[in-house]
Amino acid sequence: MTTAPLPLTVRDPDCGPQIESHAIGADIATVVATALKALAEPLRLRMLSFIATAPAGEACVCDLAALTDVSQPTVSHHLKVLRDVGVLASERRGTWVWYRITPGYKAAVTTLLDSFAPAALEASVTQEVLGGLKDVDPALDHLATELATTFPGVRFDVVQRVVRESYTDLARSAKVSAHLVTLTERFARQRLADITREPTGQPQVLFVCVANAGRSQLAAALVRHYAGDRVTVRSAGSTPAAEIHAGVRAALDDLDTAHDAFPKPLTDDAVRAADVVITMGCGDVCPVLPGKRYEDWLVGDPALASPTGVAAIRDELDTRVRALLTDLLPDLTLPA
Repeated sequence: MTTAPLPLTVRDPDCGPQIESHAIGADIATVVATALKALAEPLRLRMLSFIATAPAGEACVCDLAALTDVSQPTVSHHLKVLRDVGVLASERRGTWVWYRITPGYKAAVTTLLDSFAPAALEASVTQEVLGGLKDVDPALDHLATELATTFPGVRFDVVQRVVRESYTDLARSAKVSAHLVTLTERFARQRLADITREPTGQPQVLFVCVANAGRSQLAAALVRHYAGDRVTVRSAGSTPAAEIHAGVRAALDDLDTAHDAFPKPLTDDAVRAADVVITMGCGDVCPVLPGKRYEDWLVGDPALASPTGVAAIRDELDTRVRALLTDLLPDLTLPA
Protein backbone atom coordinates (compact mmCIF):
# COMPACT_ATOMS: atom_id res chain seq x y z
CA MET A 1 0.00 0.00 0.00
CA THR A 2 1.41 3.33 -0.99
CA THR A 3 0.38 6.69 0.24
CA ALA A 4 1.10 10.03 -1.31
CA PRO A 5 3.26 12.30 0.83
CA LEU A 6 1.35 15.02 2.66
CA PRO A 7 2.12 18.60 1.65
CA LEU A 8 4.25 20.51 4.10
CA THR A 9 1.63 23.22 4.32
CA VAL A 10 -2.07 23.27 3.63
CA ARG A 11 -3.32 26.53 2.22
CA ASP A 12 -6.80 27.83 1.87
CA PRO A 13 -7.25 28.73 -1.81
CA ASP A 14 -9.00 31.90 -0.70
CA CYS A 15 -6.15 32.85 1.63
CA GLY A 16 -3.08 34.45 0.14
CA PRO A 17 -0.78 35.48 3.01
CA GLN A 18 1.66 38.24 2.16
CA ILE A 19 4.71 36.50 3.61
CA GLU A 20 7.15 39.22 2.62
CA SER A 21 5.09 41.86 4.40
CA HIS A 22 5.70 40.17 7.77
CA ALA A 23 9.46 39.52 7.51
CA ILE A 24 12.37 41.86 7.08
CA GLY A 25 14.02 41.80 3.67
CA ALA A 26 16.63 39.13 2.96
CA ASP A 27 19.36 41.68 2.22
CA ILE A 28 18.56 43.60 5.39
CA ALA A 29 18.55 40.39 7.42
CA THR A 30 22.04 39.62 6.13
CA VAL A 31 23.34 43.03 7.19
CA VAL A 32 21.73 42.80 10.64
CA ALA A 33 22.95 39.22 11.15
CA THR A 34 26.50 40.29 10.30
CA ALA A 35 26.38 43.00 12.97
CA LEU A 36 24.85 40.62 15.52
CA LYS A 37 27.52 38.03 14.76
CA ALA A 38 30.18 40.63 15.45
CA LEU A 39 28.58 41.41 18.82
CA ALA A 40 28.08 37.77 19.80
CA GLU A 41 31.38 37.37 21.63
CA PRO A 42 31.83 37.86 25.40
CA LEU A 43 35.01 39.94 25.26
CA ARG A 44 33.60 42.23 22.57
CA LEU A 45 30.49 42.81 24.67
CA ARG A 46 32.65 43.66 27.70
CA MET A 47 34.74 46.10 25.69
CA LEU A 48 31.61 47.65 24.20
CA SER A 49 30.07 48.15 27.65
CA PHE A 50 33.31 49.72 28.90
CA ILE A 51 33.34 52.24 26.05
CA ALA A 52 29.61 52.99 26.43
CA THR A 53 29.99 53.98 30.08
CA ALA A 54 33.39 55.68 29.88
CA PRO A 55 33.16 59.29 31.16
CA ALA A 56 34.42 60.74 27.87
CA GLY A 57 32.53 58.24 25.73
CA GLU A 58 35.76 56.74 24.46
CA ALA A 59 38.47 54.35 25.63
CA CYS A 60 42.12 53.73 24.86
CA VAL A 61 43.13 50.31 23.59
CA CYS A 62 45.44 50.04 26.59
CA ASP A 63 42.45 50.24 28.95
CA LEU A 64 40.47 47.72 26.91
CA ALA A 65 43.39 45.30 26.99
CA ALA A 66 43.22 45.33 30.78
CA LEU A 67 39.81 43.65 30.66
CA THR A 68 41.32 40.30 29.73
CA ASP A 69 44.47 38.20 29.78
CA VAL A 70 44.60 37.72 26.01
CA SER A 71 47.40 39.20 23.94
CA GLN A 72 47.38 42.69 22.48
CA PRO A 73 46.97 41.39 18.90
CA THR A 74 43.88 39.44 19.99
CA VAL A 75 42.38 42.56 21.57
CA SER A 76 43.08 44.50 18.38
CA HIS A 77 41.42 41.76 16.33
CA HIS A 78 38.19 41.97 18.38
CA LEU A 79 38.14 45.75 18.10
CA LYS A 80 38.71 45.52 14.34
CA VAL A 81 35.68 43.21 14.02
CA LEU A 82 33.49 45.81 15.76
CA ARG A 83 34.99 48.57 13.67
CA ASP A 84 34.47 46.70 10.39
CA VAL A 85 30.71 46.40 10.97
CA GLY A 86 30.49 50.09 11.87
CA VAL A 87 29.83 49.80 15.61
CA LEU A 88 33.12 51.44 16.61
CA ALA A 89 35.24 54.22 15.19
CA SER A 90 38.92 54.61 16.01
CA GLU A 91 41.44 57.44 16.12
CA ARG A 92 45.19 57.24 16.62
CA ARG A 93 46.71 59.75 19.04
CA GLY A 94 50.42 59.39 19.41
CA THR A 95 51.25 55.75 20.10
CA TRP A 96 47.74 54.72 21.22
CA VAL A 97 44.44 54.14 19.44
CA TRP A 98 41.18 55.39 20.96
CA TYR A 99 37.76 53.87 20.28
CA ARG A 100 34.26 55.29 20.51
CA ILE A 101 30.79 54.09 19.51
CA THR A 102 29.67 55.54 16.19
CA PRO A 103 26.72 57.96 16.37
CA GLY A 104 24.43 55.67 14.37
CA TYR A 105 24.90 52.83 16.84
CA LYS A 106 24.68 54.74 20.14
CA ALA A 107 20.95 54.20 20.66
CA ALA A 108 21.22 50.55 19.59
CA VAL A 109 24.09 49.87 21.99
CA THR A 110 22.15 51.52 24.82
CA THR A 111 19.18 49.24 24.09
CA LEU A 112 21.45 46.21 23.92
CA LEU A 113 23.15 46.87 27.26
CA ASP A 114 20.26 48.36 29.23
CA SER A 115 17.31 46.32 27.96
CA PHE A 116 18.27 43.23 25.97
CA ALA A 117 21.19 42.07 28.12
CA PRO A 118 19.31 42.22 31.46
CA ALA A 119 16.34 40.47 29.84
CA ALA A 120 18.58 37.69 28.55
CA LEU A 121 20.17 37.33 31.97
CA GLU A 122 16.80 37.26 33.72
CA ALA A 123 15.36 34.71 31.28
CA SER A 124 18.21 32.32 32.11
CA VAL A 125 17.09 32.13 35.74
CA THR A 126 13.99 30.14 36.61
CA GLN A 127 11.67 32.21 38.77
CA GLU A 128 9.09 30.86 41.19
CA VAL A 129 5.73 32.40 40.48
CA LEU A 130 3.51 33.01 43.49
CA GLY A 131 -0.17 33.63 42.96
CA GLY A 132 -1.95 36.69 44.29
CA LEU A 133 -5.56 37.53 45.05
CA LYS A 134 -8.08 36.25 42.55
CA ASP A 135 -10.32 39.26 43.17
CA VAL A 136 -8.18 42.27 43.92
CA ASP A 137 -10.90 44.93 43.64
CA PRO A 138 -11.99 44.83 47.33
CA ALA A 139 -8.38 45.11 48.48
CA LEU A 140 -7.74 48.11 46.21
CA ASP A 141 -10.95 49.81 47.33
CA HIS A 142 -9.94 49.30 50.97
CA LEU A 143 -6.48 50.69 50.23
CA ALA A 144 -7.95 53.76 48.51
CA THR A 145 -10.16 54.42 51.55
CA GLU A 146 -7.16 54.22 53.89
CA LEU A 147 -5.01 56.54 51.76
CA ALA A 148 -7.87 59.03 51.40
CA THR A 149 -7.73 59.60 55.17
CA THR A 150 -3.96 60.18 54.95
CA PHE A 151 -4.34 62.67 52.08
CA PRO A 152 -7.58 64.52 52.91
CA GLY A 153 -6.76 67.30 50.43
CA VAL A 154 -7.02 64.92 47.49
CA ARG A 155 -10.43 64.00 46.08
CA PHE A 156 -11.38 60.37 46.68
CA ASP A 157 -11.79 59.65 42.97
CA VAL A 158 -8.22 60.87 42.38
CA VAL A 159 -6.91 58.65 45.19
CA GLN A 160 -8.82 55.71 43.76
CA ARG A 161 -7.43 56.36 40.28
CA VAL A 162 -3.84 56.60 41.60
CA VAL A 163 -4.24 53.33 43.51
CA ARG A 164 -5.60 51.43 40.52
CA GLU A 165 -3.04 52.92 38.11
CA SER A 166 -0.26 52.03 40.53
CA TYR A 167 -1.47 48.43 40.76
CA THR A 168 -1.75 48.12 36.98
CA ASP A 169 1.70 49.63 36.36
CA LEU A 170 3.37 47.30 38.86
CA ALA A 171 1.46 44.26 37.64
CA ARG A 172 2.90 44.69 34.13
CA SER A 173 6.36 43.62 35.28
CA ALA A 174 5.60 41.73 38.50
CA LYS A 175 6.51 38.07 38.79
CA VAL A 176 5.48 37.66 42.42
CA SER A 177 1.89 38.82 42.49
CA ALA A 178 1.39 37.72 46.10
CA HIS A 179 2.85 41.03 47.31
CA LEU A 180 1.40 43.33 44.69
CA VAL A 181 -1.15 45.01 46.96
CA THR A 182 1.55 45.80 49.54
CA LEU A 183 3.81 47.26 46.84
CA THR A 184 0.86 49.18 45.42
CA GLU A 185 0.30 50.81 48.80
CA ARG A 186 3.92 52.02 48.94
CA PHE A 187 3.94 53.21 45.34
CA ALA A 188 0.55 54.96 45.55
CA ARG A 189 1.58 56.64 48.81
CA GLN A 190 4.69 58.03 47.12
CA ARG A 191 2.68 59.28 44.15
CA LEU A 192 0.11 61.01 46.34
CA ALA A 193 2.89 62.59 48.39
CA ASP A 194 4.41 63.92 45.15
CA ILE A 195 1.05 65.28 43.99
CA THR A 196 0.47 67.14 47.26
CA ARG A 197 4.04 68.29 47.85
CA GLU A 198 4.32 71.85 49.15
CA PRO A 199 7.52 73.94 48.85
CA THR A 200 9.37 73.46 52.14
CA GLY A 201 12.97 74.13 51.19
CA GLN A 202 13.80 70.44 51.55
CA PRO A 203 15.29 69.24 48.27
CA GLN A 204 13.75 66.30 46.40
CA VAL A 205 15.89 64.17 44.10
CA LEU A 206 14.68 61.70 41.48
CA PHE A 207 17.00 59.01 40.07
CA VAL A 208 15.90 57.40 36.80
CA CYS A 209 17.43 54.42 34.99
CA VAL A 210 15.96 51.78 32.68
CA ALA A 211 14.98 48.98 35.06
CA ASN A 212 15.03 50.77 38.44
CA ALA A 213 16.69 47.62 39.71
CA GLY A 214 20.32 48.71 40.01
CA ARG A 215 21.92 52.12 39.50
CA SER A 216 18.97 54.31 40.49
CA GLN A 217 18.22 52.17 43.56
CA LEU A 218 21.85 52.30 44.72
CA ALA A 219 22.05 56.06 44.21
CA ALA A 220 18.82 56.65 46.14
CA ALA A 221 20.01 54.40 48.97
CA LEU A 222 23.29 56.32 49.21
CA VAL A 223 21.41 59.63 49.47
CA ARG A 224 19.30 58.22 52.33
CA HIS A 225 22.42 56.79 53.95
CA TYR A 226 24.17 60.17 54.09
CA ALA A 227 21.31 62.69 54.27
CA GLY A 228 18.60 60.79 56.12
CA ASP A 229 15.30 62.66 55.99
CA ARG A 230 16.91 65.96 55.02
CA VAL A 231 16.44 65.01 51.35
CA THR A 232 13.36 63.40 49.83
CA VAL A 233 14.59 60.86 47.33
CA ARG A 234 12.76 58.86 44.69
CA SER A 235 13.86 56.33 42.08
CA ALA A 236 12.07 55.04 38.99
CA GLY A 237 12.59 53.15 35.76
CA SER A 238 11.61 53.83 32.18
CA THR A 239 11.01 50.07 31.82
CA PRO A 240 10.99 48.71 35.38
CA ALA A 241 12.18 45.18 36.07
CA ALA A 242 10.30 42.61 38.10
CA GLU A 243 12.69 42.80 41.05
CA ILE A 244 15.96 44.27 42.30
CA HIS A 245 19.04 42.63 40.76
CA ALA A 246 20.52 40.05 43.14
CA GLY A 247 23.99 41.63 43.18
CA VAL A 248 22.52 45.04 43.90
CA ARG A 249 20.32 43.71 46.69
CA ALA A 250 23.43 42.73 48.64
CA ALA A 251 24.87 46.23 48.22
CA LEU A 252 21.57 47.77 49.37
CA ASP A 253 21.55 45.54 52.45
CA ASP A 254 25.04 46.80 53.33
CA LEU A 255 23.71 50.37 53.34
CA ASP A 256 20.83 49.31 55.63
CA THR A 257 18.49 51.95 54.16
CA ALA A 258 16.53 50.18 51.43
CA HIS A 259 15.07 46.93 52.74
CA ASP A 260 11.71 47.71 51.10
CA ALA A 261 13.11 48.90 47.76
CA PHE A 262 11.32 47.65 44.63
CA PRO A 263 11.29 48.67 40.94
CA LYS A 264 8.75 51.38 40.10
CA PRO A 265 7.71 52.98 36.80
CA LEU A 266 8.49 56.60 36.04
CA THR A 267 5.56 59.01 36.51
CA ASP A 268 5.08 62.63 35.54
CA ASP A 269 4.16 63.38 39.17
CA ALA A 270 7.60 62.24 40.34
CA VAL A 271 9.30 64.53 37.82
CA ARG A 272 7.11 67.51 38.73
CA ALA A 273 7.81 67.06 42.44
CA ALA A 274 11.59 66.74 42.00
CA ASP A 275 14.07 69.59 42.23
CA VAL A 276 16.88 67.50 40.74
CA VAL A 277 16.36 64.76 38.13
CA ILE A 278 19.32 62.47 37.51
CA THR A 279 19.18 60.01 34.62
CA MET A 280 21.43 57.00 34.16
CA GLY A 281 21.17 55.33 30.79
CA CYS A 282 17.42 55.77 30.27
CA GLY A 283 17.73 58.00 27.20
CA ASP A 284 15.28 60.83 26.67
CA VAL A 285 12.16 59.18 28.14
CA CYS A 286 12.18 61.50 31.15
CA PRO A 287 9.96 64.55 30.54
CA VAL A 288 11.84 67.85 30.60
CA LEU A 289 10.02 70.43 32.68
CA PRO A 290 11.10 74.04 33.26
CA GLY A 291 12.66 74.90 36.60
CA LYS A 292 14.21 71.47 37.12
CA ARG A 293 17.87 70.68 37.40
CA TYR A 294 18.83 67.76 35.15
CA GLU A 295 22.00 65.68 35.23
CA ASP A 296 23.01 62.56 33.31
CA TRP A 297 25.38 60.16 35.06
CA LEU A 298 27.24 57.69 32.85
CA VAL A 299 27.53 54.69 35.15
CA GLY A 300 27.85 51.00 34.34
CA ASP A 301 24.91 48.65 34.85
CA PRO A 302 25.42 46.52 37.98
CA ALA A 303 22.99 43.92 36.65
CA LEU A 304 25.66 42.86 34.16
CA ALA A 305 28.68 43.30 36.44
CA SER A 306 30.70 40.88 38.54
CA PRO A 307 30.74 41.34 42.34
CA THR A 308 33.91 43.38 41.91
CA GLY A 309 32.20 45.44 39.22
CA VAL A 310 29.17 46.09 41.45
CA ALA A 311 31.50 47.34 44.18
CA ALA A 312 33.24 49.64 41.72
CA ILE A 313 29.90 51.01 40.46
CA ARG A 314 28.79 51.58 44.04
CA ASP A 315 32.01 53.50 44.74
CA GLU A 316 31.52 55.66 41.66
CA LEU A 317 27.94 56.43 42.68
CA ASP A 318 29.15 57.19 46.19
CA THR A 319 31.54 59.83 44.84
CA ARG A 320 28.81 61.41 42.70
CA VAL A 321 26.23 61.36 45.52
CA ARG A 322 28.68 63.05 47.90
CA ALA A 323 29.27 65.83 45.38
CA LEU A 324 25.51 66.23 44.88
CA LEU A 325 24.81 66.44 48.63
CA THR A 326 27.65 68.90 49.17
CA ASP A 327 25.89 71.15 46.66
CA LEU A 328 22.35 70.62 47.99
CA LEU A 329 23.22 70.65 51.72
CA PRO A 330 26.40 72.68 52.27
CA ASP A 331 26.14 72.25 56.04
CA LEU A 332 25.89 68.45 55.86
CA THR A 333 28.88 66.69 57.39
CA LEU A 334 29.87 63.70 55.30
CA PRO A 335 32.07 60.93 56.74
CA ALA A 336 35.56 60.63 55.31
